Parts: sequence; C-alpha cells; structure tokens
Amino acid sequence: MKGLVKGLGVLLLAFGGQLSWADNESELETVPYVDVYQYVGKWYEIARLPQIFQPACTAVTADYGLNDDGTLSVFNFCRILHPKYGFPISVQGTATPLDDTNSKLAVSFFDGKTNGNYWVLELDPAYQWSLVGDPDRSSLYLLSRTPQLDEAIVDELLELAVTKHGYNIDHIIMTKQLPN
Repeated sequence: MKGLVKGLGVLLLAFGGQLSWADNESELETVPYVDVYQYVGKWYEIARLPQIFQPACTAVTADYGLNDDGTLSVFNFCRILHPKYGFPISVQGTATPLDDTNSKLAVSFFDGKTNGNYWVLELDPAYQWSLVGDPDRSSLYLLSRTPQLDEAIVDELLELAVTKHGYNIDHIIMTKQLPN
C-alpha cells in the first residue's frame, strides 16, 4: 500500500521534473508577493496539466499550514477516478520560500527526496483563487478556495496562462470535484 501511495502520489500539486510543454525560454513571471498567512488553508484543484504522479485524480485538494521555522506544511489529497468513491491517496511535504516575495517555493516530499517548484503566477487579491506553475512550464494548476470556480474566472486564468506565461494548455484537465 505504501508503495502505491508513493508511486501514485509522489507529488500531488507539487511541481517539476516533467517534460516541458513550452519552448518559451523567458523567465516565468510570478506575483510580486504572497502573504503566507492568507495563503494557508485548504485549496481545491480546478484544473491542471497532466502529471504522471496524478493518474486519474479527482477531488484533489491541498492543505497548507505554517510551520514554526517559516516553511509551509503541505498535505495533498485525491481520489482515483471518482470524487466520492475513488481510492484515496495522499502525500505530505514541506514548501520553503525561495525569497522574500514568498511567490516562489521549493516543495519537498518523502523526506526531501522529491523536490519541485511551486511558483504563484496569479493570485486573487482576496486569496480566493491561485494559478501556480513551475519555471519550465511543465506543470500548471488552477486552485480555488471552493470546489467550483466561476467559469469566466477559469477562462480568464487559463488565457493568462497562455498569453502572459507561455503555457500550452491543449491537454488541460478540468478536475472533478464534489459540490460544496
């Protein structure tokens, strides 16, 4: 069982190490600042680019907490195939801010053996949604504080992912969530 969780849940909602979708070599722009006190809590995945470690994941959530040392605790969860009855998998990790903006984080899981980048690209001023990716543009996640997000906001953020951040979203997955 532990091997299955490790194999499937290597890094739910963490980033890096995948094939890059974009040939764009410009530096990925992040938000100027993330208030970690406002960012902590539960986030629901609304959409993602395919990741090998998230096969058929539904009901995907990420819970962030603040550790005493300034890092963030990370608890990622999903259910395979069905958002209510699917097999649950989860993984715990730590996110470390890379600079004073807190918009770029290094995420590690499994005692630091799996590392990835978590860069906040777009963020609602009220911290109700977030667009997150990595510098090589191989991962992209649209997150919300609620299981559903207004379609106009989703469309706008995915458009920004393409036009502003240089992502190819041809294979974007809209995550199945249970209604709130």
